[in-house]
Amino acid sequence: MPVTVLLVDDEPLVRAGLRAVLEAQPDIEVVGEAADGAAVVPLVRRLRPDVVAMDVRMPLLDGIEATRALLRSVDAPPKILVVTTFENDEYVYGALRAGADGFLLKRARPAEIVHAVRLVAEGESLLFPASVRRLAAEYGEDGGNRAARAVLERARLTEREGEVLRLMARGLTNAEIAGRLVVGTETVKSHVSAVLAKLGARDRTQAVIAAYESGFVAPG
Repeated sequence: MPVTVLLVDDEPLVRAGLRAVLEAQPDIEVVGEAADGAAVVPLVRRLRPDVVAMDVRMPLLDGIEATRALLRSVDAPPKILVVTTFENDEYVYGALRAGADGFLLKRARPAEIVHAVRLVAEGESLLFPASVRRLAAEYGEDGGNRAARAVLERARLTEREGEVLRLMARGLTNAEIAGRLVVGTETVKSHVSAVLAKLGARDRTQAVIAAYESGFVAPG
């Protein structure tokens, strides 16, 4: 089955470019388009895409609020890939904190766009971990830090789970973590699942943000 994608951007040329790049791949299908975040929830309910590629700045409902609405309103929501012009943008970090799974720069090369969609669809790895570290350092809020610290304290991660979370924060895939820790990939998957469950995190991105904001991993 192909990875299905919904494109959400107020610029028709951006949507057309993304569609051309993605539909050139045999394993990816663009199932719909929208010009504003306000249309996301009804379209997702009707089309059930695997991934929503969503602009972060839109005139009626921006990518942050659209992400919140989607995760609040839809059962088994799709992965959300924020599409942005500027990576060091408070809006990007806001969307990631709201529940987006990663972000993609509009200037990215076609191969990078395809790779990003596949990665997010698989739930395998955080995109641009160095950029997320910078965003966490610049835009992490004190209140969020306190809440994140409380979550980490309650989670009571084992030593190995803590190691896995730190490696996730560096952007390593399950296979790369397995190689670093000299264990099997299935073992790493079990540790990742345990970390997500203990943190109450939707996915790896949310777990990594919690790790940064709690101080468990230094974001700078």
